[in-house]
Amino acid sequence: MAAVSISLAFSADSLNPSRSAKFGLSSSSRYPSLFSCRSHRSSNVRFAFPPSPHSSSVTTATETGGEEATKSTGSYDFLEESFRTGRFLSNAELEKLKALEGFAYFQELESGSMWVRVMRAEEMDSTVKLLAESFGESMLLPSGYQSVLRFLVKQYLIERREVLPHAVTLVGFYRKKSDSCSSDGEEAEMAGTVEVCFDKRGANASPPSPTPPKESPYVCNMTVKEDLRRRGIGWHLLKASEELISQLSPSKDVYLHCRMVDEAPFKMYRKAGYEVVKTDTILILLMLQRRKHLMRKKLPPCTIIPSDTVEMLGSDNELTSSANV
Repeated sequence: MAAVSISLAFSADSLNPSRSAKFGLSSSSRYPSLFSCRSHRSSNVRFAFPPSPHSSSVTTATETGGEEATKSTGSYDFLEESFRTGRFLSNAELEKLKALEGFAYFQELESGSMWVRVMRAEEMDSTVKLLAESFGESMLLPSGYQSVLRFLVKQYLIERREVLPHAVTLVGFYRKKSDSCSSDGEEAEMAGTVEVCFDKRGANASPPSPTPPKESPYVCNMTVKEDLRRRGIGWHLLKASEELISQLSPSKDVYLHCRMVDEAPFKMYRKAGYEVVKTDTILILLMLQRRKHLMRKKLPPCTIIPSDTVEMLGSDNELTSSANV
């Protein structure tokens, strides 16, 4: 599902959850990879544009009563560099960017803990490596193709970042439980990634078949680091994606693809509440592609309350699937 035609294997894990997940907008010294986000409400901002390398300010249009005026401000002071786009943004887009910047999903696992947030610019290379390795593994390609795959995947991620906040790449971090002799625990590492498209503007121009509705949210390109699978990480990447969609998308019909040969992931998607709505015909084999199911889930209305954290229930199960980049 993207500008390049490559397939990625989706993986996840198969342990039952022992504790509830936490979702919030606060960071913790225990989890340094989480970023905090303070809400900056400025309803008078109409448009914003990131500063050029030669200027530290930008002109924004403001409205007071029926009159409009322009003023120079320290642009994007409320956003990290990773969330600054190269185009004018509406009020609604700015609000979504702030929500994406502050998004954090936390889950305690039997073997450790994990958290999910939006990928930062400096994490792109690590994410590219994860996706390229997953693709090479699923297609049994020689290791010599890795450099080509990484180039193609990186170009794809760069293009996808340009459509923020209409689509986003999430990354998951995992920290192994510390033993009785250590109080600090193991160092956190990137464990997985998943892409979420919220609406038509974030949808790919050439999605895989069967084609999902472009105006509906779509989850794709999920993968978990090979040596960290079967720990529940993939399941909670999916749950984090659904949580974000519940908050930012008016449509609650979420779509994803699952290859017909992936029986285990198909069962996991079904357990998560997804139903098959369409399946590739046998003619797709003539295009040297695997037959896929298009699956859909109706999310419940968002019931997030205004507090620091919200408890969410999930299960640690294995989730493995595939889709096109």
